[in-house]
This record gives sequence, C-alpha cells and structure tokens, in this order.
Amino acid sequence: MMNKIKDTILPMISLFTSISTLLCCALPALLISLGMGAVMAGLVSNVPQLIWLSKHKLILFILAGIMLVVSWYSIYKKDQSCPVDLKKAKACMSLKRFNKMVFWISSYLYIIGIFFAYVVTLFI
Repeated sequence: MMNKIKDTILPMISLFTSISTLLCCALPALLISLGMGAVMAGLVSNVPQLIWLSKHKLILFILAGIMLVVSWYSIYKKDQSCPVDLKKAKACMSLKRFNKMVFWISSYLYIIGIFFAYVVTLFI
C-alpha cells in the first residue's frame, strides 16, 4: 500500500498543486496581459475559488514546492529497483517513466506559476 502511494499518488498531488499555482497566478496575468479583462471577470464570477487561491498564493507555492521535493525524492532516490519477473518489471519501468514525466510537467508548471506570481510583478 505504501509503495502505491509513493509511486502514483505523490506525483499526481504534485501535478495538481502545480496546476493550482497556474490557476492562481499565471492565468489571471495572461488574460489581463492579452486585454481579456472581461473574460477574467467572468471566470472569477463563475469560479470564485480563484480569488481564494490568489489571496493564499504564498501558502500554495510553499505546499506545491514541498510536494515537488517529496515527489522528486520518491522518484530519484537510489534504492529503487524493479522486480525480476518480466511482466512486473515492464510495468514497473513504465510506471517509473510515467512518474518522471508527471514530475517534470509539474515542475515546469510550478516555474511558470512562480514567474507570473513573483517575477512579472516586479516589472509592473
């Protein structure tokens, strides 16, 4: 059970926390930059949770960063090995590739969110 949590759930949680950093910070900045203020107003009126995410962006980025570090550790630690059985080994290797892909997508989304939340605001 613990192995399943480590192998599948942690990378997914890091992906969802990274996506939430995009929703709180990158999406509003992008829409406003493109002159789509009305779209942003409509989005906020239909999904008011975006305001909560924006108000708590520091906590959101800290939690997402922690989840990415935990996910990185669970994926790249040294003592990982796959079973000897060919079918199980193939499934294990496939899951490892999937976890790495999810981790790197999450990391890129997190960096984009940090850029729009903290770097772009320095120049506005």
